[in-house]
Amino acid sequence: MKNPETTEVNFYGLGIAPRLLDVLDRLKFVTPTPIQYKAIPSGIEGKDLIGIAQTGTGKTLAFSIPMIQRLAQVKGTGLVLLPTRELALQVEEVMQQIGRGIQLRTAVLIGGASMEQQTRALRNNPHIIVATPGRLIDHLGQGTFKPRDVHILVLDEADRMLDMGFLPQLKQILNALPRERQTMLFSATMPDDIVRIASQYMAIPVRVEIARPGTAAEGVAHELFIVEKTDKSRLLEKLLEDYRGTVLVFLRTKFGAKKVCFRLRTVGVAAAEIHSNRSLAQRKEALEGFKSGKYRVLIATDIAARGIDVSGIEVVINFDIPDNPHDYIHRVGRTGRAGMTGRAISFATPDQGPEVREIEKLARIMLPISEHRDFPAPRPMSAPAAPSGPRPFARRMSRRRRR
Repeated sequence: MKNPETTEVNFYGLGIAPRLLDVLDRLKFVTPTPIQYKAIPSGIEGKDLIGIAQTGTGKTLAFSIPMIQRLAQVKGTGLVLLPTRELALQVEEVMQQIGRGIQLRTAVLIGGASMEQQTRALRNNPHIIVATPGRLIDHLGQGTFKPRDVHILVLDEADRMLDMGFLPQLKQILNALPRERQTMLFSATMPDDIVRIASQYMAIPVRVEIARPGTAAEGVAHELFIVEKTDKSRLLEKLLEDYRGTVLVFLRTKFGAKKVCFRLRTVGVAAAEIHSNRSLAQRKEALEGFKSGKYRVLIATDIAARGIDVSGIEVVINFDIPDNPHDYIHRVGRTGRAGMTGRAISFATPDQGPEVREIEKLARIMLPISEHRDFPAPRPMSAPAAPSGPRPFARRMSRRRRR
């Protein structure tokens, strides 16, 4: 088999039906990404599949094409489960693009939207249901979702669903579905809970891996600023003067996101916020405005780390270091997508050396420390030295200051 990373390939020869190949040509999908190249043939053959790949690698097409093609053969319904409303809407949009010419019917079941409208969509016998676990459980309880009709299941961003506490809902859904089905699971990492799900609910799955779990996206330049908490907002404003493209800013809390967004707007920056306190309509408006250029900066909490599929994001800024080092991987995966370059900038306070070291260990990178011309050198920091791995954060800081 050709290696898509070293040889020019296309979608022909992957087992895709001619009609779908015509659709891909019309949509200008020419060269499959590595995860698409490796996953599509096994998916079309009906095999259970575990796909390990970072965000921005084309996983949606990797499962959409096999699901749409197989449903023409096995009948029944396809079900795609995702962790966030934004991801569900984006996946359904891709499926509509592919299936528009073949009268594909879809239903999106997400919180914040009308249950009545969703129930009507389910009565229309959709070919594919795209859902978040909580809302699917609601329909399961009301009897409007018929699990026995599901013949193909996709768990997308499975590790994120576990991070968000959806394991009990996932088990309830998996236990309600027919045992005889095809299951495709896609994840950026492979925690123990996913291994257990695979062993319990999948039949000898084919494993497709294009990056080691936890690997940071290629093509992204990483940078770290040591800054006092009170100086973060001012540093952000200075960086937004240096980078004129689209910028995605991540914070830990909804309150922080709202506060930073308000401050940026007061200094004339076109910014929008997206977090769980915003209604579905507000989140959709913010995301669409970011895509269209209405907003240059999008302020988000980690609910959006995997829910934003926007090409050409110039910079991701971690205003707050994430609580979970895995979230760093997902955040910075919003830039440098599909072979493009990008930049990831993080702010750390002098007492956050241990958190930075955890990110470096997981991502297998060093975060080079930068100093902004308009800010004084950061104060020394103390962090315990690790017995192995990258040079301790505190030691790098002290050496940097002596230069």
